[in-house]
Amino acid sequence: MWTLSGFADEIDPDPTTQFRTLNALGIRYVEFRSAWGVNVLDLSDDQIAELKKLMTQHGISMSAVGSPIGKVGIHDDFDEHLARFDRALWVADEFSAPYIRIFSFWMPDGDDPGKHRDEVLRRMSALAARAEGHDVILAHENERKIYGDIPSRCLDLVESVGSDKLQLVWDPANFVLCDVAPFTDGFASLRPYIEYLQIKDAVRAEGRVVPAGEGDGQIPETIRALRDDSFGAGEHSQDRYFSMEPHLAYMGESGGFSGPELFAKATKAFTGLLAADGIPYN
Repeated sequence: MWTLSGFADEIDPDPTTQFRTLNALGIRYVEFRSAWGVNVLDLSDDQIAELKKLMTQHGISMSAVGSPIGKVGIHDDFDEHLARFDRALWVADEFSAPYIRIFSFWMPDGDDPGKHRDEVLRRMSALAARAEGHDVILAHENERKIYGDIPSRCLDLVESVGSDKLQLVWDPANFVLCDVAPFTDGFASLRPYIEYLQIKDAVRAEGRVVPAGEGDGQIPETIRALRDDSFGAGEHSQDRYFSMEPHLAYMGESGGFSGPELFAKATKAFTGLLAADGIPYN
């Protein structure tokens, strides 16, 4: 089943406001990135316990830990970062989250990413190995300026690491902002590894993020192809998530913000595309 989720910290820093807004939109899952202005991996055990209580009260479950793992420079200390990854695994276990979103490390400005391929693959392989024994999949996001920011390097990551623990999350806006036509240039090659989608769109010529269907992210073509390919029909026990990440008010390296009204606008734009093609969702 196609199931809506979202980065609720784009609504408000306060998790109660986040979850009330999700309830009003009929969204039952969250890709959790932060609460009370604190990144999910930096929340205390007491804050995690409070978060679990609030989620239960509002009928919200966690589709993914929206972690910042891999959003450090390729020359930054990896042992320290690997220890931080242990916290992400613990959070995923605590919330029974099926995914942890990760990245493939910032590339130095002006460098050919190929110069850093071996080290990227070493680090990504270590993360995948660390996830063994946990009921979770690492979903790599195609963020700008990391190694895996274009389709060919995303494919290189998953095929070279060669672990079922490392798969892909598809972010069309990020591809657009890398001058990629997402569906045309990357969908066919990456489709076998796509676990879920993050929903935001972008206008290529302006470098501006917009609601789904209003930019160059080829989202209608993508969802039709997924529908025709039976995405979410019997492939896995979990739902196939479509995670709202609108970035309509602000976009930066650590995330984005929309506010309640723009988050609702972005959600309705995407569900309108689903309805137009007769695609059921919950």
